[in-house]
Amino acid sequence: VQLQASGGGLVQPGGSLRLSCVASGFTLNLYNIGWFRQAPGKEREGVSCFSSSDGTTYYTDSVKDRFTISRDTTKNTVYLQMNSLKPEDTAVYYCATDLRLLSACALGLQGYDYWGQGTQVTVSS
Repeated sequence: VQLQASGGGLVQPGGSLRLSCVASGFTLNLYNIGWFRQAPGKEREGVSCFSSSDGTTYYTDSVKDRFTISRDTTKNTVYLQMNSLKPEDTAVYYCATDLRLLSACALGLQGYDYWGQGTQVTVSS
């Protein structure tokens, strides 16, 4: 099981980025997948996740209406489209899976045992 995250960078407030997470070793749409982030000096937190049971998506309150999680099953890839970025979105972003088959995802870290390497997102003018 491997996850490879990419797409981070430096962007001005109000700008957009799209993160990608390529999965290998498992079929992404059968298992829960989530995006998490960790800002300097803060704990890692869940941002968004995609349920393998029915495709339901969840977002933490601070990113609702700004971020969108999606997936391309043909590429075994999950995306995080981030719009209207704010300085407080600055963090290292990670994708992770709990390898729970056909179940509902959660934004808590518990159960997410497989992590990508992280990609830095910096929102600054």
